[in-house]
Amino acid sequence: MNRLPAAPNSAPERRILSSGPLGRGDKWFFRSTAAAANFAFVLVGLILVFLFSYAWPALSTQGLGFITGSVWNVEDGSKTVMQLGPMLWGSLQIAFIGIAIATPMAIAAAYLIVFLLNERLAKIVTTLVDLLAALPSVVIGLWGLLVFTPVAVHWAKLVNQSLGWIPLFAVKDPSQVLSDSPFIAGWIVAVMIVPIITSVTREIFTQVDGGLVSGALALGGSRFSVLRRVILPTSAPGIMGGVLLGMGRAIGETVAILYVLQLSFDINWYTILEPRGGAVASWILARFGESTPEELQGLMAAGLVLFLLTLVVNMLANSIVNRSKVRR
Repeated sequence: MNRLPAAPNSAPERRILSSGPLGRGDKWFFRSTAAAANFAFVLVGLILVFLFSYAWPALSTQGLGFITGSVWNVEDGSKTVMQLGPMLWGSLQIAFIGIAIATPMAIAAAYLIVFLLNERLAKIVTTLVDLLAALPSVVIGLWGLLVFTPVAVHWAKLVNQSLGWIPLFAVKDPSQVLSDSPFIAGWIVAVMIVPIITSVTREIFTQVDGGLVSGALALGGSRFSVLRRVILPTSAPGIMGGVLLGMGRAIGETVAILYVLQLSFDINWYTILEPRGGAVASWILARFGESTPEELQGLMAAGLVLFLLTLVVNMLANSIVNRSKVRR
């Protein structure tokens, strides 16, 4: 009769790691990356403290009118009035125009890269689109001023002739040259934010279930109907996050807008073809070199408002994109 092997008297000894689960190099790497990540938050806080310390005298003097008013008077010897309303509205106006133009182009480019092109061509198109993001603002501004503005003026005249009965596209004097307008500045900004929106949209499209798209096409859906009824509803939150990231870039754009827009404190509420408008960053750049110490405080306050606005938009965009990834 065979006997079963006897059970061991004790469990085997546990191995003791000489250096722990993480080596010394891993620990230092973790500490250095954590310090670098936390330094980013510290840096943002230091920038806020710096701007607020310089901006507080202007904010305390001007009050709420600094954001809502439409007068900037620092030169005639009377009481200094610094109010940012037209420039703040102009920044938002140009950003929305740019988004309205850039979003369809970005979605089309992302759809082309992910669903239509082969891998080699997709890499080439992606490189070309990303190249736009690497171009300096001054280069795009010069291109907009010297090359694109005459073309955009022609487009503005066509829009005015066809849709001039809509207040948005109306002008006081139809014979005037429709240059230096928010319409042209919006086009320039659109060129600059297309890569950002395309990059986020492309990433979201790659997460769409390929079987879902193939099934919709197999059932007889056209590519446009599949894009409209399947891909876009599934990707909408992520695309919205990319749009908001682009908006953060558009609000803070400076040099390119300064070249193609005529800054004016005559607030332009909705007539985007009129040659008047504004942008906070461009106004700071235009006035900084010749500002008095008192006006410098107002420009710092303008920078603080712009910084906070951009920060809020970017935080909202990141939140939307992250929620979209978690849901997928």
